[in-house]
Amino acid sequence: MPMNKAKNKHDPQKMIELGRAVIETETRAVADLSARIDDKFVTACQYILACKGRTVVIGMGKSGHIGSKIAATLASTGTPAFFVHPGEASHGDLGMITKDDVVITLSNSGETDEIITLLPVIKRLNIPLISLTGNPNSTLAKAATVNIDVSVKQEACPLGLAPTASTTAALAMGDALAIALLEARGFDVDDFAQAHPGGILGRRLLLHVNDIMHTGNEIPRVYENTLLKETLVEMTRKGLGTTAIVDEHDHVIGIFTDGDVRRALDGGVDVHKMKIGKLMTRKYKAINKGCLAAEALAMMEDCKINALLVVDDQDKLIGILNMHDLLRARVV
Repeated sequence: MPMNKAKNKHDPQKMIELGRAVIETETRAVADLSARIDDKFVTACQYILACKGRTVVIGMGKSGHIGSKIAATLASTGTPAFFVHPGEASHGDLGMITKDDVVITLSNSGETDEIITLLPVIKRLNIPLISLTGNPNSTLAKAATVNIDVSVKQEACPLGLAPTASTTAALAMGDALAIALLEARGFDVDDFAQAHPGGILGRRLLLHVNDIMHTGNEIPRVYENTLLKETLVEMTRKGLGTTAIVDEHDHVIGIFTDGDVRRALDGGVDVHKMKIGKLMTRKYKAINKGCLAAEALAMMEDCKINALLVVDDQDKLIGILNMHDLLRARVV
C-alpha cells in the first residue's frame, strides 16, 4: 500500500511544479536579505577587518555545512578563516580559538544547544561574536556582539521542516560578507591567483608566457635569404609547426608556418631555389613574455593561429609558444 501511495505521487508535472516552487521560494528569501545589508552588516565587516587572528565559523547540522562553505569562501578571498564543529569544540577543539580571533556562528533558531554551550567560553575570551540567525530574539542573537538577521518567511520544503530557504539565505549572507571584505582589503586578481594555485583557474591566473615558451636553440629561426628546403629542415627539426624569420640582430621580420608550406607547394614553388624571404608573412602575431598564458590563448583563438612569437620591446625574438604548449600546461 505505501508503495502504491508513493507511485501515485510520481507525477512529472507535479515534480516540475514543486521544483519551480522551491526555486521561487528561495529566490524570495535571498531577495529579502538586501534590506538587511545595513549598519549591523557594516559593523560585522569592521570586526572581521580589525581581527588580528582568524575568523572562526561555527555551525551545527545543515548550518554547519553552510558554515564550512562560508569559511572556505572567506579564506579564499583574503580573510583567514576556518570552520569548527560545535560538537568537537566542546571536546577540545575550542582550544583552536584564540583571543585574537573573531567568531561567526550560524543557527536558524538561535537556540542550538551545541552552540549555546560554547557561549560562556567565547565570552570569557572577550572576542567579537557575530551571529547569523533567523530569530533576533533568540539566546544566540542576544549574546552576540552583532546579530545579522537571515530569517525567511517560509522554508521551501512543503512540510516546512527541512532547512532549505533558511540555509540558502545564510549562505548568501556569508557570500555578501566575504565579497564586501574582499573589496575592503583591496584583494585583487593576483591575490586570488595566489590563493588558487591549483586547477585551471590557478593556471590561468598564475602562468605566464615566460613559464612555458620555448627559448634558445629550441626556437626555429632562419634568415631572409634561407632557401625553402633549408627552412623546412629547420621547421622539422624544431617541431613547432612554424619558424621565425630574423635579421642578423635577431629582430623578427616575418613568420612562415605549416600552412604557408602547403600553399607554397600547391603553387609549384621550387624548394631548392626559392628563398624564404619571398614567401614569409611579414605581418606576424607576437606577444610579450610577461603576459599571462591565458592572454596568449585568447590571441591564438581570436586570430585562428596555432603559434605565437615572443619578442621583447625592440621586436627581438626571445621565444615561441604554440597551442600544444598551452594544452600541456592545461591552460586550455
